[in-house]
Amino acid sequence: MKVILKENVETLGKAGDILKVADGFARNFLIPKGIAAEANVRNIKALEHNKQNIIRKAEKERKLHEGMAASLAGVTCTISRRVGEQDKLFGSVTAKDIEESLLAQDIKIDRKALVLDEPIKAIGEFPIVVKLGGGVSAEIKVNVIPEQA
Repeated sequence: MKVILKENVETLGKAGDILKVADGFARNFLIPKGIAAEANVRNIKALEHNKQNIIRKAEKERKLHEGMAASLAGVTCTISRRVGEQDKLFGSVTAKDIEESLLAQDIKIDRKALVLDEPIKAIGEFPIVVKLGGGVSAEIKVNVIPEQA
C-alpha cells in the first residue's frame, strides 16, 4: 500500500514522502496514529498544496531540537553510588537514573532519548548521547562519584 508520511519517521522517511509499506502496517499503525495517509489521487493533490506547510513545520521542529541541543551542550549530571573494591559500583547507573538527575536540574528529557548501550558500572565521567529527534542529537556528561558514607 502506498502512503504519504505526515511527519518525519526515523526508520521510514521525511514528512511528505510517498512510500510503499505493508498493508497491515499502514492500516493498523501509520494511518490510525495520524503518521501517514493513504496515497490516493485526492491526498496526493492535497500534499502538493500543503507541501510548503509541511516543510515549514519540519524546519520549525528541527530548529526547536537544535535549540534544545545547544542548551544541553554543557550539561553535566552527577550521580553518587555505593562502591566496592576497585571502584566497582554496587548496582549500576541506568537511563532512568540519568533522567531523574536531569529532572532535579529542571531539564526534562525522556529516558528513551538517552543512548546508553549498557548501564554504567564504574566510577568516572561518561559522555551520553541524547537523540532529540529530527536527526538532531546532543551530548551530556554523566559523572558517577562514590557515595559518602
